[in-house]
Amino acid sequence: MVDEMTDSAHPAVLPAKLDYDVIICGAGPVGMTVAALLYQHSKSRASTPRIALIDAKTAAAAHQDPRTIALSQGSQQILDNIGVWSTLAQAASPIHHIHVSRRGHFGRTLIRREDYHLPALGHVVRYGPLVSALSATLTRTRATILQPMKVVGISEQPEHAIVQLEDERSITAAVVIQAEGGVFAEQTARKQQRDYEQIAIIAHVHVSAPSAHRAFERFTAEGPLALLPQEDGYALVWCVRPATAERLLGMDEHAFLSALGEMFGGRMGRFTHCSSRIGYPLGLNAQAAVSPHTVAIGNAAQTLHPVAGQGLNLGLRDATVLARALLQQGFDSAALKLFEEQRQGDRQATIRLTDLMARVFASAPDGSLPQALLGLSLGLIDIVAPAKRLLAEQMMFGWR
Repeated sequence: MVDEMTDSAHPAVLPAKLDYDVIICGAGPVGMTVAALLYQHSKSRASTPRIALIDAKTAAAAHQDPRTIALSQGSQQILDNIGVWSTLAQAASPIHHIHVSRRGHFGRTLIRREDYHLPALGHVVRYGPLVSALSATLTRTRATILQPMKVVGISEQPEHAIVQLEDERSITAAVVIQAEGGVFAEQTARKQQRDYEQIAIIAHVHVSAPSAHRAFERFTAEGPLALLPQEDGYALVWCVRPATAERLLGMDEHAFLSALGEMFGGRMGRFTHCSSRIGYPLGLNAQAAVSPHTVAIGNAAQTLHPVAGQGLNLGLRDATVLARALLQQGFDSAALKLFEEQRQGDRQATIRLTDLMARVFASAPDGSLPQALLGLSLGLIDIVAPAKRLLAEQMMFGWR
């Protein structure tokens, strides 16, 4: 469950000589969630924090972004905590069951909402409606939003940080939160980096015999193939090696659907329609960057493989813990240090899990011992209740 914010005797804001208490670089879901949490839980205080969000994208581009996001049950609770979920729920497709299997082999795991007494294991939403719901919440606060605007530099002084903007202005804050990470192929290398030599093919597909509210994670020799229930079809994330991706992206719709059906199987009948397809390279790029006045969260701290859909969910947990630390400790280095200590376990556990699963399918040939052991483990997890609960709780809430 989501931890509650608590009040503290520490000051909520610093002297007015600074432009802001907090500057958030990146007005995506993670950055906006931090701001909303800070405002939501500072209402009872004498003064509210001064927050600025900066993003290079226009608001219109963000609101129209068609990307698909899988929100865990824990993330849904975080969004409900800031009053966003009631609006977003109308555009969300619930997941009641998650079917995990390996193509061509025995062994599967079925995670059901009924086993955990939950209305859903998670939800599938588009990026645009999520950003729009968060933006609407922030319009009711005193947040300053600079968009579109690029950050060209961040420097630290003993008592504050300075953010240089592309229009040659400089603004100051007690804390700067880096929440804009971008995609793996465009990032600067961090301490933990690994190129999986996989491409994720993203599309929206339709089938002739859909299975209501059921998500599928199907492991293949080249990578995971995920189908997430979304609106009137399924969001597809198909991870393959670069040569295979080039071939699949070059196919016409009929040939692509035929190849997809051959790989996934006939569990939901035929694949009948596919939207336009895009592909992007996958890799691990992570480093817990914390200094006296700056901190990185979400993709800016850890970019992960999409296996198990943990990237954004991990970022929202970052946002929750950081907001709580700032409210408890004040906007200073003590809060950032506390955040780093409290997030280390969940971050590293999630990174290790996704990295291990991605490496097995990125480099281990079909029929190899690692793949054979994974197929066996899927069968064992389904009959060993504690192991199955551990997997389910990681996917729904994360490790804390």
